[in-house]
Amino acid sequence: LIGKLRAGSVPVEGPSNCHTNFEDRPIDVKWKRESMGLKDRTPTTVDEYVDYKKRFNNWGRWGKDDQFGTLNHISANTVKHAAGLIQTGQTVSCANPIATEAVIPDKHRNGRPADHRMSVSATGSGDYIGVSYHGFVNTHIDALCHFFTTNVNDGGRLYNDRDPALVTDNGALTNSVDNWRDGIVTRGVLYDIPKLRGGDYVEFDSPVESWDLEDWAKQKGITPMDGDAVLVRSGMSDFWTAHPDLELTFPPNTPGNAPSIIEYLYDTNASLLGWDLQEAGHRDHDYPARIAVHEVVIPHMGMPLLDNANFDRLAAICNDLGRYEFYLTIAPLVVMGGTGSPANPIATF
Repeated sequence: LIGKLRAGSVPVEGPSNCHTNFEDRPIDVKWKRESMGLKDRTPTTVDEYVDYKKRFNNWGRWGKDDQFGTLNHISANTVKHAAGLIQTGQTVSCANPIATEAVIPDKHRNGRPADHRMSVSATGSGDYIGVSYHGFVNTHIDALCHFFTTNVNDGGRLYNDRDPALVTDNGALTNSVDNWRDGIVTRGVLYDIPKLRGGDYVEFDSPVESWDLEDWAKQKGITPMDGDAVLVRSGMSDFWTAHPDLELTFPPNTPGNAPSIIEYLYDTNASLLGWDLQEAGHRDHDYPARIAVHEVVIPHMGMPLLDNANFDRLAAICNDLGRYEFYLTIAPLVVMGGTGSPANPIATF
């Protein structure tokens, strides 16, 4: 388990405000409000966004050889605490089906459909699956080699100040997904923003902000803890049901999350971010980025992203049980040198 592997981590050199004590502890969100700039609850400005890349940079925080990034926030005690949340043994998948053309025929959403070929004989059957999982339809986890800090011609680097030349046509020689082959196991926390706001999905011109996450945690009595997997539900399924004819563009023109959520993730020592809808198409400011959250959290923070999850069934179970924390497991495929992997996250209650 990631938690077991990182349990022996030791303090390393880093910014003076970095936590080098890996004991599990709740975060005092009330105290964080001043540091997060949430007093006036205004969207991230362009200057603030640019500053995020320095303010929330984790290079060197866990040593120069680190390839786990914010997964270092998961300790052995984090895993044991998460296991203690199992009460009923009920499990639920947080994945969408692999997006073949039959599953999502919309060519704007699913421009490179997964390939599923069957082989059936008189004695049995087999199949072949090929999938281009990055994008906006397949549930997957992004590795830390997936995004550079900027264009390589302008001096772009990988997480932890590594040379992007190490990402080759034959695979990434650093920060690749196979580093996480032992699995990601931690406490998952669902942030159901449509439920918070009393709607079916997040509206286009009102993206999820950091204070939404704070408000949800306060409403549900959730105390953020080091190593949490922050899972943000925006109502993806309901949104697409209501907008079947929307032509998806890139950057995405859908509702979703604003850059300010990065502040919450950093200040609560989250291990990863999962979401059903990614970056919001609506922007209050013209940020110098195509997909603003990805471009900070992967190369600067070293945070894995669980993209295109499906939290609908999870939300229903959380609502029925009256609790929004659970034992979460994510087991990436062991793709040597891979930039990520399809994933089937499992929440256990």
